[in-house]
Amino acid sequence: MSFTSPKLKQDPRTYAIIGAAMEVHRQLGSGFLESVYQEALAKELARARVPFQREVELPIYYKGEQLPKTFRADFICYDAVVVEVKAILKLGPIEKAQIIHYLKATGFSLGLLINFGAGSLEYRRFINTPRNLVRDSDREAPSTNGVE
Repeated sequence: MSFTSPKLKQDPRTYAIIGAAMEVHRQLGSGFLESVYQEALAKELARARVPFQREVELPIYYKGEQLPKTFRADFICYDAVVVEVKAILKLGPIEKAQIIHYLKATGFSLGLLINFGAGSLEYRRFINTPRNLVRDSDREAPSTNGVE
């Protein structure tokens, strides 16, 4: 199942997270390190009253057995949404595969991949269903910092 833009608005959790990310990009633009965007996003999520945790260690499972290694999520919002932050020129297949694998290995059902490094904020929504992982249609938020 793939979601369209109106359905994205029907999910207030991801809508709020993406809105916070848009505000960060509007204020900072592109060009900073990922850690700067993580700090700013934490402040904006708190302002938007989005419940979140940063740098959360999550167990990884293989065939139902927990592995000794863990995955550290940039953010977990609403105790349900894995948020991975990037600051690169353009999202590629490696970044998309990364969040897909995180969702499969941790069992979380919803993930957001957010890239602050492009001229316009990029975000992708991923849904981990029992059968397979579905990627929401690719989206780029309109540029809000005057740079096209």
